[in-house]
Amino acid sequence: MKSAKTPQEVHAVLAAAFNTKDVNVVMNVYDANGIIFPEPGKEVSGRAQFEEAVKSICAVPGVMEIKTVYCLQSGDVAVGRSEWSVTDNGKTQVAAKGIELMKQQPDGSWKIIIDHAFGAEANLVA
Repeated sequence: MKSAKTPQEVHAVLAAAFNTKDVNVVMNVYDANGIIFPEPGKEVSGRAQFEEAVKSICAVPGVMEIKTVYCLQSGDVAVGRSEWSVTDNGKTQVAAKGIELMKQQPDGSWKIIIDHAFGAEANLVA
């Protein structure tokens, strides 16, 4: 699996990783020291909990698609806004609008350090 060479590639790489249903492949797109919100209001950090969250997302049947709404970069950090869904046989299993914070790694690749999968939902209150 390829890694993202630019922050603009992160969403496509993430969708491809999730579609393998391989937790290790998905984890490679993330900085496991970061934070993930696998569902509204649920913040997860720490490698073991992070992996459990990724496993639960990988268990959703279907194909993930992620549309990049925008990606703004400043130096070695970037913020992205996404619209994503998992569809199985034409039926949407889950869909949301997310916000992702990405950081360039020492090898030049980009990883997600904060994934708020539901962070851009209109009814979400922080």
